[in-house]
Amino acid sequence: MDPDRWRKVAGLYDAAMDREPAVRDAFLSEACADDADLRREVESLLAQEHTSIVVDQQVHEVAAAVLRDLPRLDPGTAIGPYRVDSLIGAGGMGEIYRARDTKLNRDVALKVLPQSFTADADRLARFTREAHVLASLNHPNIAAIYGFEDRGDVHALVLELVDGPTLVDRIANGPLPLGEALSIGRQIADALVAAHEHGIVHRDLKPANIKVRDDGTVKVLDFGLAKPLQDATSPQSGPAAALPFSPAVVGASPVITAMGVILGTAAYMSPEQAKGRTADKRSDIWAFGCVLHEMLTGQRAFRGDDAADTLASVLKGQPDWTALPSETPPAIRRLLRRALEKDPKRRLSDMADARLEIEEAFSPVAADVLEGTERARSMTTLQRVVPWVIAAALTIVLVTTVAVWGPWRGAPAALSQHFSIDLGADSFLAGSGLLATELAISRDGSMLAFVGERNRVRQLYLRRFRELQAVPLATGAVSEPFFSPDGQWIGFFSLADRKLKKIPVAGGNPVSICDVYSNYPRGASWGDDDYIVFNAFGEPWTTLLRVPAAGGKPEPLSTLNEGEIAHRWPQVLPDAHALLFTAFGTQGGINASNIVVQRLPSGPSKIVLRGAHYARYVRSGHLLYSQGATLFAVRFDINRLEVSGPSVALIQGVMGFDVSGASFFDVTDTGTLVYVPGALIRSDVPMLWMHRDGTTVAMRAVPRDWRDPQFSPDGTRLAFYVDDGRQLDVYTYEWARDFTTRLTSDPGINSNPVWSPDGRAVVFSSARGQKQLSNLYWLPADGSGEPHRLTDSTDRQHATSWHPSGKYVAFEQQISRQQWNLMILPMAPDGSLWKAGTPTVFLSNIAQRPGAMFSPDGRWLAYTSNESGRSEVQVRAFPASGTTWQISTAGGWAPTWSRRRKELFFLSPDFHVMAVSYNVEGNAFRASPPQRWSEQPIIERPGPRPFDVHPDGDRFVVGGDLPNQTTVQKVVLVFNFLDEVRRRLSE
Repeated sequence: MDPDRWRKVAGLYDAAMDREPAVRDAFLSEACADDADLRREVESLLAQEHTSIVVDQQVHEVAAAVLRDLPRLDPGTAIGPYRVDSLIGAGGMGEIYRARDTKLNRDVALKVLPQSFTADADRLARFTREAHVLASLNHPNIAAIYGFEDRGDVHALVLELVDGPTLVDRIANGPLPLGEALSIGRQIADALVAAHEHGIVHRDLKPANIKVRDDGTVKVLDFGLAKPLQDATSPQSGPAAALPFSPAVVGASPVITAMGVILGTAAYMSPEQAKGRTADKRSDIWAFGCVLHEMLTGQRAFRGDDAADTLASVLKGQPDWTALPSETPPAIRRLLRRALEKDPKRRLSDMADARLEIEEAFSPVAADVLEGTERARSMTTLQRVVPWVIAAALTIVLVTTVAVWGPWRGAPAALSQHFSIDLGADSFLAGSGLLATELAISRDGSMLAFVGERNRVRQLYLRRFRELQAVPLATGAVSEPFFSPDGQWIGFFSLADRKLKKIPVAGGNPVSICDVYSNYPRGASWGDDDYIVFNAFGEPWTTLLRVPAAGGKPEPLSTLNEGEIAHRWPQVLPDAHALLFTAFGTQGGINASNIVVQRLPSGPSKIVLRGAHYARYVRSGHLLYSQGATLFAVRFDINRLEVSGPSVALIQGVMGFDVSGASFFDVTDTGTLVYVPGALIRSDVPMLWMHRDGTTVAMRAVPRDWRDPQFSPDGTRLAFYVDDGRQLDVYTYEWARDFTTRLTSDPGINSNPVWSPDGRAVVFSSARGQKQLSNLYWLPADGSGEPHRLTDSTDRQHATSWHPSGKYVAFEQQISRQQWNLMILPMAPDGSLWKAGTPTVFLSNIAQRPGAMFSPDGRWLAYTSNESGRSEVQVRAFPASGTTWQISTAGGWAPTWSRRRKELFFLSPDFHVMAVSYNVEGNAFRASPPQRWSEQPIIERPGPRPFDVHPDGDRFVVGGDLPNQTTVQKVVLVFNFLDEVRRRLSE
């Protein structure tokens, strides 16, 4: 068929698609008149129920039009520091050259881009931005992008040069051995997981874009390079723009969107791509399934004589499942069927789940099967037959024995069954910022409680498994749900008013139990004695409290031992005779955490597992616990409160948080496990500039595990401290030079730096030597001197603000578990040193960290207090402390003054920056109602001050998104899990 005929078919097809099905027949009768062949061709396309797939020109014409714009580079041509050696390939995206990086003395690949899409400045800018994003991937299974070179008429991407055959070459020799195919598949899955977490979709995954080096390392090529082109408007785009029908498309390089065609390669395109719809990460999952199927079978999952037939197979056909090797593990068969679901809503939704399925296939049992299969292939016929004859004979004897000795018969252990469960439409699991565990399952396994988000609003949900949808029970800043023993109540933390509450599962109003004084709770457990044990603080040097579930005043329950700084994630054991929890050390994070048991009500505690965290006892007599993202089990004697025997790893890839030690799993008395699949999420995040419109720019040189930033008075530097899981140290950062300086390096705990008014010194908190409680020190801000002690106290102290006159430092001092004093420390210069006077109390018995900050003129102190019943920002005059003005009206904390305007900022319970304009009339402080400074909330961070405002008053430093964090819309339920635990521990 000639191109004009195809364009006519395309135009009629699109016009028919724009009409309701009921009137299409009449439209075609009139439009096609007596041309029966034309009508048949249009109707055949309509019958396939997909969008424009008709050629407006042959693919070789498209490629020729593009390649005409490419300058041919001769060997020796220089593009920046790169010297061209030879042409090594060409495709729809341009030509690829081997080149030498003369600066770093390495070989690279240069992909020279066609003039047809670099001549457009806007398109080129989008492409360059995408290259920057791709360059941030830095994954061992993704071919790296080193840079972008522009030499007038030549625009080229600088790429990692990957030697080795492509998967096309490997598969040409036949199916890959099962173990090799799964190893390659796991690495491809790792690459896709990393890309999807960065918001990048490949869109053209296929064997030709995958290379395997001699050492077995897989490299995925062309990652996302065509993504920005998909939105480019082609001169030929329009109703008739379509996908080329040409045999050359199948297995060829990507077709160029800029020339008015759909992006992709027919045999690996998802149904939604074939229909002309937007590709997302589920399209990559489809392509991954096609590639894995092809590795295992040696043939494409969807085939045809040409692209039209291939796409028809994609839309209507099914892979040949019988072609899979007989030894293919059930997990891999399940993975392929879920990855190749034609409806994206029913398809596997996350590559992390695919990776878990492959890892399950690599479990010890599966590994034995694979190893045995490979051995079997090399055995002679006699060697294979004899064992089966022996096995058959033994089976007959065994069956006969069991039949005769009926009383000895026992029911076979049920196999564990894994099911992926939707949380509910448009809702997903929250908790990435709080570093908390946001789900719980009732003891009988009939209900799941979780903290979810819908339209950026946090809500407490209840999902009854007999129902299809989750039901919201409470809205707002909620965290850490847990069930009562009888399953009639759900306890949770309300962060807006900092209270522990409970709500009936049948619905109703929440009931307050007690105050909790913090935005960072770390676990709660409702015991059989109707007491609730919890950690309400989530900060260092905090332990566990106990309160009646009916309400009352919390009482201390645990005591920190030497070397411990926090007790978290409690579980009250059956009959409330003992308590299980995680103890965290001063250094090492979860690697130095221990699982501890303590007899109740006031018995001693002892360590039962070292280097572990987040333990849960199950009534079968076992402990489940986490080490990183792996779930383990071990036998546990509940009477002696001791573990026995070896531990065994059960599930790899349970989502958790590295700093808090939270792990996203729970287990019922009946043997049902619920968990969130994923990786261990690190709390280290980039530091960003944030503007009022919500746009952000990264500060590259800042260590990602920073805490509590504060700008120097001139705004050129930032002070902060870094918690790398081993120790805490103070740093400064010059943002104009993108340069970081470490001020402390001793093995102590150094934190919370505060600038002097002249910017030459910082006061900070430090716990040194054997002393585990922080006092105040100062040192030169350029790091040229040693720290000098300012205070000596048996109470914890943290500096928060230095008076603009230099004469005072405000600090907070913890006087009891739940009480703080706001203190003032007189300061005086003594040559090149600072000397401190005697501290005085400005405000006493504040039931939370006040975080006090001096105003720029020194007349006012802003701080946080919950004397009104919830955390609110207050202002008092300094030095006279008389009248109090409440600034926040619906909860607030972390007050921060603008140095340019009469504005006071603070954080709302939902982590929006709030701005308050104010005026001073005599001795009165007049504040306007709080307004959101930006509609974009900031990322929650550990520590009392997760942000700061620049002295220009127009921008803030805030945290970026958590890495490795994906939207969680599904959880995994494992039935008969305790049978699996018993079986694995008895092996």
